Amino acid sequence: MNNDPHSHGVWEKTAPDAPVTEVLDQDVTADVAIVGGGYTGLSAALHLARAGQSVVLAEAVEAGFGGSGRNVGLVNAGMWVMPDKIIGTLGSGMGTALLELLGQGPQEVFDLIRAEAIDCQAVRTGTLHCAVGASGLRNLAERAAQWRRRGVDLELLGAENAAAAIGSCAYSGALLDHRAGTIQPLAYARGLARVAQAAGARIFTGSPVLAVETRNGAPLLRTSRGSITAGKVIMATDAYTRHVYPEVRETQVMLPYFNFATRPLSDNLRQSILPYRQGAWDTREVLSSFRLDAAGRLIFGSVGSLTGRGLAVHRNWAHRAIARIFPQLGDVTFESGWCGQIGMTRSNLPRLSCLGPDILAISGYNGRGIAPGTVFGRLLAEHLSGHRSLADIPLPSQQLAAPVFGRLREPLIALGAQLVHLVENRLPRSGRHG
Repeated sequence: MNNDPHSHGVWEKTAPDAPVTEVLDQDVTADVAIVGGGYTGLSAALHLARAGQSVVLAEAVEAGFGGSGRNVGLVNAGMWVMPDKIIGTLGSGMGTALLELLGQGPQEVFDLIRAEAIDCQAVRTGTLHCAVGASGLRNLAERAAQWRRRGVDLELLGAENAAAAIGSCAYSGALLDHRAGTIQPLAYARGLARVAQAAGARIFTGSPVLAVETRNGAPLLRTSRGSITAGKVIMATDAYTRHVYPEVRETQVMLPYFNFATRPLSDNLRQSILPYRQGAWDTREVLSSFRLDAAGRLIFGSVGSLTGRGLAVHRNWAHRAIARIFPQLGDVTFESGWCGQIGMTRSNLPRLSCLGPDILAISGYNGRGIAPGTVFGRLLAEHLSGHRSLADIPLPSQQLAAPVFGRLREPLIALGAQLVHLVENRLPRSGRHG
């Protein structure tokens, strides 16, 4: 996209074509205007249209351009924050409701994929949270215990069973969550766009909203060539917010995240790595994530940006890390690499915000956007179509507050990830390529 090979990598190469859309070059009206064509905006558009609301969605580039088309594709349950911490932050009532809602999030995603025949390489065999050392295993044991107290039986694997499930002896154990799975993330976003259009939503791409005004008491959204007059508005741009309501962007810390994709592995090698096709990530502070796609490519990623010197640093680190974790692969070649950004909030939980009369925003999925985006898009649609009160959405409606030294922290995060990857797993290696 945008002639940038580092924006979407193998996901753009292997996704079905985007549905046909147009640039907004006229003045239109709608019951609800949605800004942003990621999971939240597209899910909201679909459910609003099916509730009989007229919907116009304006996307700056194309459906799935932001984090929805760049992520690893792990459909996880809940947030990465421990359940007890969520209860401590939100209180027992709202916290329990959020845990139950997002615990069922993967089921909602996979049910939607199946019902709408969305072609997105969906595999629901769980995900593996991999323990690094004894401290990592203790962390996973506590996480499992907290979920079990809430009736969810996650499977804590010891070193031997984890090695069999991962295809590597690099980890001291793993937590298997059978609720979860994997998808091709850009394909899912494009599929949601297709289904939303079929339901009656109008989607305009290449149409960044430049300003939001009030005209005759109603929101008026301006693009360079047209406008949308709507009764209500959903801002669903999250980490890729640009022109309007910059506080959505400025009140989060942006975490860069990259992925590299190998060439498709041989059949024999595929059987030795993640044989049940779970997606995986580890307990390191600067974590690693890995999975196989439908063609048998190993998708391997971590924190960091692929701009400037970061491209070589992170690519060389990925070669070393793969050699350590999966020595059976030998010297791999990367056929693509791409990068995006994750919006991180102070609480590590999503935020529901009122930006003005009849203007709602939800942001800050903290690296867990697939299921929460799908679910909260539906809840916002139910609210704006009159079928759910705002109080029945289990997030506090809050004012946006900038994190202390947030913008100053972002280059430090990128630099810190480079320094970690510059020195981690350094071994004498033969020449690398990719």
